[in-house]
This record gives sequence, structure tokens and C-alpha cells, in this order.
Amino acid sequence: MSDKKELRSREWFGKNDKMGFVHRSWLRNQGHPDHMFRDKPVIGICNTWSDLTPCNAHLRDFAEIVKRGIYEAGGFPFEFPVTSLGETIMKPTTMLFRNLASMDTEETIRANPLDGIVLLTGCDKTTPSTIMGAASVDLPTIVVPGGPMLNGKFRGKDIGSGTATWQLSEGIKAGEVSEEDLLEAEVCMSRSAGHCMTMGTASSMASMVEALGLCLPGMSAIPAVDSRKKVNAHLSGNRIVEMVKEDLTISKILTREAFENAIMVNSAIGGSTNLVVHLIAIANRIGVELTLEDFDTIGSHLPMLANLMPAGTFLMEDFFYAGGLPVVLKELKEHLHNEAITVNGKTIGENSANAKCYNDEVIASFDSPFKKNAGIAVLKGNLCENGAVIKPSAASDKLMQHKGKAVVFENIEDYHARIDDPDLDIDENSIMVLKSVGPVGYPGMPEVGNMELPEKLIRKGITDMIRISDGRMSGTAYGTAVLHVAPESAVGGLLAFVENGDLIELDVKNRKLTLLVDEEIIAERRKNWTAPAPLADRGYVKLYIEHVQQADKGCDFDFLVGGSGSKVSRDLH
Repeated sequence: MSDKKELRSREWFGKNDKMGFVHRSWLRNQGHPDHMFRDKPVIGICNTWSDLTPCNAHLRDFAEIVKRGIYEAGGFPFEFPVTSLGETIMKPTTMLFRNLASMDTEETIRANPLDGIVLLTGCDKTTPSTIMGAASVDLPTIVVPGGPMLNGKFRGKDIGSGTATWQLSEGIKAGEVSEEDLLEAEVCMSRSAGHCMTMGTASSMASMVEALGLCLPGMSAIPAVDSRKKVNAHLSGNRIVEMVKEDLTISKILTREAFENAIMVNSAIGGSTNLVVHLIAIANRIGVELTLEDFDTIGSHLPMLANLMPAGTFLMEDFFYAGGLPVVLKELKEHLHNEAITVNGKTIGENSANAKCYNDEVIASFDSPFKKNAGIAVLKGNLCENGAVIKPSAASDKLMQHKGKAVVFENIEDYHARIDDPDLDIDENSIMVLKSVGPVGYPGMPEVGNMELPEKLIRKGITDMIRISDGRMSGTAYGTAVLHVAPESAVGGLLAFVENGDLIELDVKNRKLTLLVDEEIIAERRKNWTAPAPLADRGYVKLYIEHVQQADKGCDFDFLVGGSGSKVSRDLH
């Protein structure tokens, strides 16, 4: 290392004084010999394993595989835990705790003698939160995505996690699915380690990691239980040691071009709308300017190539067998920034140059796509002054331009109490409006934007309606849902003043969302409006409510934008 940048860990382990003694001596109780403390890159393995995070439950084993790779390459590995966010378990929503996990990651990295970082991720928020934290410190960083589950198998057919949840729920309301059916499907859907095997948020985040250049090529789609995932985990351990020697920090990879690549790839795979808030938050941490409008101007004109649930037919296991993300990258080569550098030291164009598609039903060509112009559309208008998003590939064409009367639910409790009331004044032409589910109002901006339709309409055969909220939608979900309305209702956005019977017009082609109510009436409603009381008066949730930014800014804390770097100026004694 003499001809390279001095190792950061030398500040802890490189001195033969009192503090050098302290830092080395207590670690000796784990049996580390002298030579491990001498000029070896110290690598932190940030593990989001938890029994309470089903998608990441296999990462304890993966940490040991990564350690082997680090040792083999001449590094000194240390595994450490951070807050783990289990999407299917935690209440009220893991999005409430994404920023907490990012703070945990950032401060653990900065406070310890680490030269490089391996992030073990999987479930939805564990990926963006750890990347946000790592970006704020800016050390060499590589991601090991945990991988999707194997395809669910239910009565001779594939069943997709998450997506099947919404389908089965609708089937129950329609009287077509029994309790016995539900219990059997429950077991059949989740039959291996890994995260959702649909192109939901977890798979979208893993694909984002590869598109950004933060993992080894081809790694994002490999199923969690495929031995090739373990091979790549081992190789990631090898590679992070070399990245430290090359001083290939995360800021050198997370360029504006890399973010643009991620937006384009998300469009081509039919990825989650959740990518918007996470990618903006990551960009803000690393100092790259990225706006909500960029997701429309950069990505919405591109076709959808991956025929994956929820917008398509197949699942992530099929996607991997068909060639995975490198095939998509190769098909997009005329549009991507192919010179963008990645963690293996090569460009994203070089990494995908030899990719081959083995099933064009799963991954279509650019010239003959699965769907055209299927990216995320960003809406503007008086109802969403700072923007809202909709995913056309998951929506109904007939509703892309529609005018209807609002049926308003003031909060999630109001929605649950009234949605299946036979006397609810609603029909298929109505527009469902849900308030108080934004970052401040819920708090945490939960995935409730794809509201279930009223039972009486489902029994009539209605399968979709326009739904508007300041919340989010699961990446596994579908429907004509307008999401991320900003400013949200809880802080006085116009959504707060929508009343039953108001006319709303959605015009996706022209990117408009408009409340058709006279300004005088709106002004009167605003004058008589009282902001809802905060839902917490202590602890982390109070901090969240007071400092979270709106959806168009990525929902990060205002005081976390940017980074503090890796320098620690004061010692512990």
C-alpha cells in the first residue's frame, strides 16, 4: 500500500501508543494475530440480516462467504449489524424507518476503522437505506444483493409474491377464493429464501444497484438459493479489497450518468415507482442533482422490455435464466451512458457487451418491446403542485384520460371503515381519493396508494379505478394509481381540500392532474382548514415528522442531505 493512499484504518491500528494498544488489544479476544493489523485493508460487512426480515434471513450465511473472499484477497473483514427493515412485518411502514437505518449505516461506518464496505441487502428499504448511509461517508463500497425467491408454484401455475396477494384479496371479495385457497397459496408463494420474485420494489432496487454499477455484473437477478449467488458473494469479497487499493470510492461510481442509467433501466424493466423516492434520496446524499422531472424526461419515452409481474407474465427466476439485466443493458446501449464506471473497474457497456438473451418471451428486444413508452410519468397540476407519479405499465389504458367525481377518505381508518359499505356513493367512474398517508401525515408514506376497490364494484366485475393519494404503492401492485402527491395533505397541499363530489381530471398524456373547483371555493376551504395534530410527541417518530422532506425531494431528512465524509477528528480517550 506504500504507493497508494494510506489506509484509513491505520489511524486506529497503525500506532504503537496508548490508542493503538486500545484499538488492537480488545480485538485480540477474537483471536486475530499480529499480521492482520498490519497494512491489510479493513473491510466492513454491513449485514441487514434479521429473523424479522424474511427476505434477508439468509444473509447471515452470505456474510461468511463474503468474509472468505476478503481473507483470500488479503483483507481483514469485520461484520456488523444495522437496523433491518422487514417490509412484510414492520408497522406502520418500513419507509418510516428507512432514514433511521441510513443513519445507523452511516455512523457505524464512519465511527469504525473501515477502509471499504460490503453492503448485504435484499428487502425493499435495506438497499436504499444502506446505500444512502454509505454514500454519506464515501468509502469504496460494493453491494451484494440477496436475490429473489424461486418462483412460487400454486396448483400447476406460477404465483408471484406480492402480486398474488392483491389478486387473492380481490378474489376473496368477489367470492371466488376460499379461506382454504388462501392458506394453500400462502405456503406455495414463499418457498425459498430471498425477496419477492416479482419485479416489485426489492427486485427493482437490486436492478437499480446493478444499473448504478454498484454490484458485480449480472448479480441482481440471481435467485437467493442459486449457488451462483454464493460465487458472486465470494467474488465481491475479493473485489472490495482491490477497490480499496484502487481508491475506487462510491462517489466515483455514483455519477449523474449512473443515475440516468438507473432511471432508464427502471423504465425498461417495468420497475417500481418507489425507485423515485429512493434514487432521489441517494443522489442528494452523494451531491448529484436529480429532480422528479428527470424520471419522466429521461425514462418515460423508453419501451418496457421485461415481461415480468406485476405488469407482465414471468418472474425473476425466469428473468435470470433469460439472461438477466445485462441483456436489458445491451438492448439499451444506444441510450445508456455506456462509459459509466462500475465496481469491477470496467464500464457498464463493457460488462454487458457479450450478453445473450435466451428467452425473448421474457426479455424482448428494443425494436420489438413488450410494451411501448412504459416508464414512470410525472404529473403536474393544481392538485400536485410539486408533482405526482403514475406507472402507466401497471395502469388501464382507458383511464389514462378521465374525469370523475371524487370519493374522499380522510385517512386510512376512514377508508377501512367505509370502503365496503353497500351504501357508499361510488361507481366505476368515480375517483378514489385518500388523504393523510404522506410522509408527515401517516407518518412514513405507506404503500396504501393502490386502494382495494369496493366489494360491490368488484362483484360487478370492475377491476380498476383511478386512485389518488399522497402515499406510495407496492412495487408488486398494479392499477391506475396516482401516487406521491406533493405537497401532501397533512402539510396543506391542495389534496387536503378535496371534498366528495369534486370533479378531478387525470390526463396522463399531457401530464396533468387537476382539481376542477373554483379558486374562490378552494380559498374558503383553505381558510377554514386546521392542520392535523402530529401523531407523535417524542422519540424517532417526532424527529421524522419534523424533518422529513416531501416525496419530490426523496423523503430524506433535511439535515441528512449531503455527507460528512469519513474523517473522525477526535479520539475516544
